[in-house]
Amino acid sequence: MISLQVQYSSSVVAVGSVAEPVTVMVKDEKDEVAVRRRSRVGKDNKQPEWKKFSSKELGIKMSLISKPTRLVLSRLRKKGYEVYLVGGCVRDLILKKTPKDFDIITSAELKEIKQTFIHCEIVGKRFPICHVHVNDTIVEVSSFSTCNSKSVKKFDNNFSKHPGCSRDDYIRWRNCIQRDFTINGLMFDPYTKIVYDYMGGMEDIRKAKMHTVKPANLSFVEDRARILRAVRIAARLGFRFSRDIALSVRELSGSVLRLDKGRILMEMNYMLAFGSAEASLRLLWRFGLLEILLPIQASYFVSQGFRRRDERSNMLLSLFTNLDKLVAPNLPCHSSLWQVIKDGIVLDIMKQIAILAFHKALADQPRDPLVVAAFSLAVHSGGSLLEAGQIAMNITRPHDSRFHELLEYGDVLSQDALIDQVVDLAASAKAALCKMTDRYYVSQAMVKYPKAPRSDLVFISLALSLRVCKIFECIGRGMGKGTVPRRGEKINYESLALGNLPEVRHTFARIVFDTVYPPNLKRDST
Repeated sequence: MISLQVQYSSSVVAVGSVAEPVTVMVKDEKDEVAVRRRSRVGKDNKQPEWKKFSSKELGIKMSLISKPTRLVLSRLRKKGYEVYLVGGCVRDLILKKTPKDFDIITSAELKEIKQTFIHCEIVGKRFPICHVHVNDTIVEVSSFSTCNSKSVKKFDNNFSKHPGCSRDDYIRWRNCIQRDFTINGLMFDPYTKIVYDYMGGMEDIRKAKMHTVKPANLSFVEDRARILRAVRIAARLGFRFSRDIALSVRELSGSVLRLDKGRILMEMNYMLAFGSAEASLRLLWRFGLLEILLPIQASYFVSQGFRRRDERSNMLLSLFTNLDKLVAPNLPCHSSLWQVIKDGIVLDIMKQIAILAFHKALADQPRDPLVVAAFSLAVHSGGSLLEAGQIAMNITRPHDSRFHELLEYGDVLSQDALIDQVVDLAASAKAALCKMTDRYYVSQAMVKYPKAPRSDLVFISLALSLRVCKIFECIGRGMGKGTVPRRGEKINYESLALGNLPEVRHTFARIVFDTVYPPNLKRDST
């Protein structure tokens, strides 16, 4: 179960300089939030100029739009409705990146959308949208009428429409001002080949900088998930935060604990399973979120003398760097490394938990590099300890000696001693996983650091932890029934996305081995 208890001291999050005095008060009762601060928006108060861009000149390729999305767009268009791609997918198309998903908005009413597609249902009460099923894909479609009607009460004095604007521009603009970040406030009409920019998103893309549409403190209070989304987007794109976002993320970091369990899991999944896990961890640490979301890992960072803006690496970051080399938005990993099922949708969440548990075991008790090598080889083969031990003992390439988790080579281990230590490491990884699901243990992770926030957040369910344990259970019982060795260099991403256990083991083992024995490490680079 998720915990909502946090003891927070803002003094611990000393990242960068704070320009002006700020006072923030957050109340828990009935989700009421009051925010007082001196304005620091400055020139950001100036409304951006409305602009239109040719998608051809921007280099947007229709081939990057998924076939199911194109099918939905085409069918609505043929019915006479206006259709647009909106949000992060437009941003990614401009940046020549593969979008992780596509959001469509249309002039059709939700009921009209449902009538257009046989396999379609309306979901959500607060912000209803349509889920259109195309083969095994769900395409999300929203309606201008629903979005604009929901925004009437929230319309404020931060925005005013341009004089003489057309009705169509006004409708599009009203939708864009509800977006979280300016770079997500772009609309793309794939038939007129025009990208509409009412929020200054193109300029921020050019500058590789993130701004919220509303003042950041108001935006994050309105939707706390935007704090995590800001980290995720900045990490994936390599963008910088505006000063307003940076200050508000630090000040309101503790408020993410009031998000529901599913939302935190979803955002953590997006951070760690789509090719930017290492950058995400760095940003979480830099802005004081790691000690709230992952206190055990934050404690490790502190024990390593890791500063907020530290550019060095450590073994935990290196493990996720090697994960990032294997996954991307079009090649996502499964969650046993990270697995979550929400609203019938399987989210990628399983290898990363295995990585966190493995690293915790190794940080608590450093091991001989050959033990770690044999461990990864045994996981890779599905539990063949004898074979794994023989291969490990013949390794001649150097290990990465920078990591405190790896002992210097000592006395030569016998094969029996090596196998015993491999089995012990697997048991330690499972024990570490239990610690990560223990609310009291998590709450004590930062106890040595009294100025740090104290969080007992546990978002790994019992069912999920049992699934992750299966990755390690092959060690110690040999080649049991139902265990299939996985050989070969290539990863089957389709099987990985479905959580196929041999494929998850294969990928996990490859990450561990390549972290300890980097392929291009020279013998004298210690």
